[in-house]
This record gives sequence, structure tokens and C-alpha cells, in this order.
Amino acid sequence: MTDAVMLFAAGFGTRMGRLTQDMPKPLVPVAGKPLIDHAMMMVRDAGMHHIVVNAHYKAEQVVDHFAGSDVQVIVENPTILDTGGGLKAALPLLKADVVFTMNTDAVWDGPNPLAVLHDAWRADMQALLLCVPLPRAIGRIGEGDFDLGDGRARWGSDAVYTGVQMIRTDLVSDTAEDVFSLRMIWESLVAGDRLNAITYPGKWCDVGHADGIFLAEQMLSHTDV
Repeated sequence: MTDAVMLFAAGFGTRMGRLTQDMPKPLVPVAGKPLIDHAMMMVRDAGMHHIVVNAHYKAEQVVDHFAGSDVQVIVENPTILDTGGGLKAALPLLKADVVFTMNTDAVWDGPNPLAVLHDAWRADMQALLLCVPLPRAIGRIGEGDFDLGDGRARWGSDAVYTGVQMIRTDLVSDTAEDVFSLRMIWESLVAGDRLNAITYPGKWCDVGHADGIFLAEQMLSHTDV
């Protein structure tokens, strides 16, 4: 099974407002440590050995954060490549047929999300998304992304995509574009009823916006939110 993971850290963090004027969103502190380190804690606990992080906005700070570690940082310059393009650029470093991808603007309260996906993966799958029911998606603004049933994901509103998935890399490498969203691949899989998804059993907090910091810290302290 794969031990390769791509962490997405190239966004501009505009929803964070003033907090990202001087630092990229992944380095904004949450509960005493940079947001991306919450994701890295899960990555280390899951035993990942090939770890790639992309960076674009204030990329030098992300590079400095991981200096001297085994984490490989790809700076997307001058163009930001979006999630699909970022993963495609990282494939030579990830060296795997199946990889994890993980957004870095969320915090978890429950089992390791990578381990949950790992245990559910089957050889016949193309992509497996980890979703959480809307009532357990702390800080989520708006509806969910998918409806889940029979192990499949279909566009809907009941469940939120947590930003963590497993995906076969040939789906990405075979895409002609160099700048594209992974949603494009999901749309093709949904059309063929081949996009798999499972439900995360714990809580998840969206820290893509400034209010999410307080909510995440409340969640982690097990204070009702």
C-alpha cells in the first residue's frame, strides 16, 4: 500500500483576511502550532515516507518551515497549478501508483484520516474520498459537497469533502492539461458511478477562514461548539 502523500499548501488564503498578509495560510497558528503541522502530525503518525508539499503564495516561508526535513517542497512559480496540476507536477517525487492527497486547512478530532482511508481502500477503486456529515463539519459555511450511498459519492449536499483522498496517479498523469482541478477527474468518475467515498467517524473543522481558528481550538479542547 502507498506511503506517498501530497499536501496542498499553495493557496492564497484570502478568506483568512489580515492573518495572511504576512504569512501563508498553512503557517497560521492554531492551538499553538502552524496549521500545516496539524496535517503533518497525521502524516507522520500514518508512516508516510514520500511527502510532497506545494507552495506558491509566500512560498519561501513554506520552504524555510520544512528546511532540513525529509519533506520535499515544490514551488509553483510563476503560475499556481490548482490541485490537479499540483499533484501532476509532484508525481515524479511521489513515486507511487496510488497516493494520498490532503488539504492543509483543516483540523481533525478523531482517528487518523489517512488510516481510515487506508483501511477502506480496495484494489478496484479509482479514487476514495473521505467525507463527513454536515452536522460534524465544524465551521463549514453552506451545504455539503456530496451525497453518499452504497460506497459511492454523488454530487449533493449531505456530506462535506474533508480534503483527504486516495487516488490512482494515472488518472492525473493521463490528463493533458498542466493546470486543472481534481474536481475535473471526480466529475468523470461520478458520471461513471466510480467515485468512492466513506464517512469519517470523528469531527472535522474547516480552518480555511479566520473564524475557523477559534472553532478548531474549541473542538480540540473538547469544548462544545
